[in-house]
Amino acid sequence: MPLKIIRNDITKVKADIIVNSANPKPVYANGTDAAIYEAAGKEQLLAERKQIGNIEVGNIAVTHAFKLPAKYIIHTAGPDWQGGNSDEFVLLKSCYSKSLQKALELGAKSIAFPLVSTGVYQFPRDKALQTAIMAISEFLFQNDMLVILVVFDKKSFELSGKLFQDVDEYIDEYDVADMAVREYQHNRMEENYKNAVSGMMPGILYNEKKKDLNGIIENHGDTFQECLLKFIARSGMSDPEVYKKANIDRKLFSKIRCNVNYTPRKKTVLAFAVALGLDLKETNILLKSAGLSFSPGSKFDLITEYFIKRKIYNINTINLALFEHGQQTLGA
Repeated sequence: MPLKIIRNDITKVKADIIVNSANPKPVYANGTDAAIYEAAGKEQLLAERKQIGNIEVGNIAVTHAFKLPAKYIIHTAGPDWQGGNSDEFVLLKSCYSKSLQKALELGAKSIAFPLVSTGVYQFPRDKALQTAIMAISEFLFQNDMLVILVVFDKKSFELSGKLFQDVDEYIDEYDVADMAVREYQHNRMEENYKNAVSGMMPGILYNEKKKDLNGIIENHGDTFQECLLKFIARSGMSDPEVYKKANIDRKLFSKIRCNVNYTPRKKTVLAFAVALGLDLKETNILLKSAGLSFSPGSKFDLITEYFIKRKIYNINTINLALFEHGQQTLGA
């Protein structure tokens, strides 16, 4: 199952397991820790937590969830930020990895995390986020589970760095307010593209060694499922490799594989394009097979197009940029 990033109060998220960024001692402090205790029932939760005792930094402990919409709470003691040279990254990654492993042992199908250590422990949010994504991605590549990363508010999720600044500049270049003119140009380009495709020689055979357009589509009447499966065959990847890289649920992938006429959402199509490392022309072919196309007036499309043009195919990086701009994310 995939990784989802949502903006919500973690105490209201429905998941088998809720993770608490906990105090190492059997007490509760401010922020997420206090909110979880209040929502679960602080007297009962604190009593069980005291029976466990102290939790070492980077380690975990499990309690019942009581009044929370979950089966268990995993308490993890995150590290204090001390400049980055005191094993903070190793310890923070351990918080996520050990929580995920315990969730697996408990038979959980879903788990919700806050951004551990970014409150009173002052771990820089962008660095904490990168560490969380790394640990979660490694786990999901080997296991099936819905992992939800919960961000409380927009201020808590402000990414920095040249890559994300470049995304902003790329969007600004398009002047979204001038949408009507570009839509007209886009429609003309689509018409020209259709004419070009209709003029393709019939009977061109699939060539798995070449990443050209003619080597993928024998004719322009392929359904989305047929087109996708040809791209997958060319990639040499297994089905699990593809749907995991696409941040797609195994059940959804099974539906697509079993239904030649499956109609996908755009975010599903683009998730597969990213997972398969398709270039922009190939992505347009996959979109077209689903009756879809890029829209120059859509921030979602512009951001995704930005990464595909630059051959940046890390779906988590793309989804972070989409999430920061208030857009739906790819895959999940």
